[in-house]
Amino acid sequence: MYGRKVKLRFFFIFLIAVTLSLTIFLIIKSLEENVVYFKSPSEIKTLSEMQQKKIRIGGMVKTDSISIVNKELSFVITDFKSEINVVYSGLIPNLFEEGKGVVAEGFLKDENFFSATKILAKHDENYMPPEVKATLEEK
Repeated sequence: MYGRKVKLRFFFIFLIAVTLSLTIFLIIKSLEENVVYFKSPSEIKTLSEMQQKKIRIGGMVKTDSISIVNKELSFVITDFKSEINVVYSGLIPNLFEEGKGVVAEGFLKDENFFSATKILAKHDENYMPPEVKATLEEK
């Protein structure tokens, strides 16, 4: 029916299509695992179910909320409507302080408690992370 050359071409086209599909699938899967979503404390209070994925929470560090016990930093992030307690063990950025903007990356334990793996503090007195600024402007 078909010659040997035609069968060989179909085989190579099929092989290229399968390889390309597998490559695209693996790229999308790896990107999916590295996506980190940003939420404000108010958005966390409205979640219907707790996610086990890594997220970022941003807002302002509440005044008189920072405490350090046994090399563990705990503080409260607020967006002036809701608050969430954050616990962090690690290096604290020099610019981290009360009343300043902060973004914490980590895992949500419940709607009131967040375990941070990374703390990002603002750069100078006028800087606020774009995500935090947009969220605060919405509220």
